[in-house]
Amino acid sequence: MEYNTSLPKMIIPEYGRNIQKMIDFAMTVKDREERNKVARAIIDVMGQLNPHLRDVTDFKHKLWDHIFIISHFKLDVDSPYPMPTAETFQTKPDRVAYPSNDIRYKHYGKTVERIIAKGKEYPAGAEKDALVEQIANLMKRSYLTWNRDSVNDEVILKQLEELSKGQLKLADISLLRSTQTFVPRPTSNQSSGGRDNKKKQNNNGGKNNGGHRHHKNNQNFKRKPF
Repeated sequence: MEYNTSLPKMIIPEYGRNIQKMIDFAMTVKDREERNKVARAIIDVMGQLNPHLRDVTDFKHKLWDHIFIISHFKLDVDSPYPMPTAETFQTKPDRVAYPSNDIRYKHYGKTVERIIAKGKEYPAGAEKDALVEQIANLMKRSYLTWNRDSVNDEVILKQLEELSKGQLKLADISLLRSTQTFVPRPTSNQSSGGRDNKKKQNNNGGKNNGGHRHHKNNQNFKRKPF
């Protein structure tokens, strides 16, 4: 009996050992035209074994890359795509540049700081005033995302002035929307109404159950014939 531990290591285990044996066989086919037919047939089987690859953009290209990888790049066939090399998959990806700038207030994020920097470039006028109003309300919304208990409008205006280095100021504090706008809460009537309905349902259920028990007890106490 053959054990996997005694067999050669599979290059891409997701396809299984039979696919690897098919590719090994394809490399032994001498006729090039016949070898191309075998390779295309293997590609079809590989696609059926991994249907999730159909959701990947240009999944056929991925399958052809896999067949070359499994063959150690020794399979000589006419691929519809450029044949990759071993060096292609050994190169390291480019380093991702992460932002190194510190965020003054984490709950506002970097986006708010960028909007404020852009707002400072606007000339004085109605358009800039409208933008400052929108920025202040955006800051209040972001603040309430992390602290839903309370918010001081004076703090929002102070931090807006701080982040803009005194260049953006809200003309009237009343332009800030109310906390209820951002964090709606159920009214007392709605909450009490829900409790009253629940009590009514429980009371009705209790009456019905009691009536049912009373009717059942009457059936048990029937008069016996003399």
